[in-house]
Amino acid sequence: MATTETFESLVRAEFRPQSSYLNTASNGLLPARAVAALQEAALLRAEGRPLTPLYEDVEASRAAYGRLAGVPADRVAAGASVAAHTGVIAASLPAGAEVLTAEDDFTSVLNPFHVRGDLKVRTVPLERIAESVRPGTALVAVSAAQSADGRIADLPALREAARAHGTRTYVDFSQAAGWLPMDADAYDFTAAVTFKWLLGPHGAAFLTVPEDFGGLTPLLAGWVAAERPWDSCYGPVAELARSARRFDLTHALFTYAGLRRSLELIEELGVDAVHAHDVALAERFRAGLAALGHEPVPAPGSAIVSVPGLGFRQPELSAAGIEVSDRAGHLRAAFHLYSTAADVDRLLDALSG
Repeated sequence: MATTETFESLVRAEFRPQSSYLNTASNGLLPARAVAALQEAALLRAEGRPLTPLYEDVEASRAAYGRLAGVPADRVAAGASVAAHTGVIAASLPAGAEVLTAEDDFTSVLNPFHVRGDLKVRTVPLERIAESVRPGTALVAVSAAQSADGRIADLPALREAARAHGTRTYVDFSQAAGWLPMDADAYDFTAAVTFKWLLGPHGAAFLTVPEDFGGLTPLLAGWVAAERPWDSCYGPVAELARSARRFDLTHALFTYAGLRRSLELIEELGVDAVHAHDVALAERFRAGLAALGHEPVPAPGSAIVSVPGLGFRQPELSAAGIEVSDRAGHLRAAFHLYSTAADVDRLLDALSG
């Protein structure tokens, strides 16, 4: 974990937001090192130089994400979206299988199970998801932190319930990876996009799988999913990768050029230090809201704070240089390492008017 002085100096060196940016649940800011890497990647293409460094960036990003997630790189697949990863998992289930989900979870975690048409998708309030696992539940799919309001799933209870009933688990860490410590090894499958708290460009999402691949079929496999990709460009793939790379989708190379450097920064800072910083700011905002007479959605320990009924104020706040979100009628503020106490107080002052 970085010291307080190191943390602050790294953040100052990498970020210069031109607003009070409290909208990481939508998009994280790119650090300076990622911007420089993107510019260099564009020059490689523009000047006709070999793209070998960009393919190396993919593997470096895979390894870094694996370290953050707590699993070996050979259990990490590199794709483009959580929805695509969810689709592969949904396709693996037999007809009639029961999938347990949380009410109003993010669509990418849910929709592929619904469009199958032959699965039993059962939906319960997030607070009841662990107790709702029952004999015959094939899979429980849930976000670690809810996109709309930041509520955190009781993952330890979910693991215990799933273990007791022989149920597989799928957790989307898109709104948690980068500030909430992960243990992907505790679940059958996990996924996360990388353009939020992991600070990467758009275009990459990781999937973690068990050592035996959990019964998944690489339905979307192309040449990059082969054990020897450059020998597998024509005709059917003769041998799929012996690792989770068999679930890779064609890589958005520029994305990984920037993402590699963003993940390096997260590792330098340490997720524990980021967690402490982000959650402290969220708690400051919650306390300020209480003083103003506003009651946010209960989400203790979350870096996301959602205030019912105030979403309509998002346009005026943006015009004033304060970036937040309007989600389901709620005003959603999401705090990350470039957010400051001054940003929190500025938002509170605006809401008091």
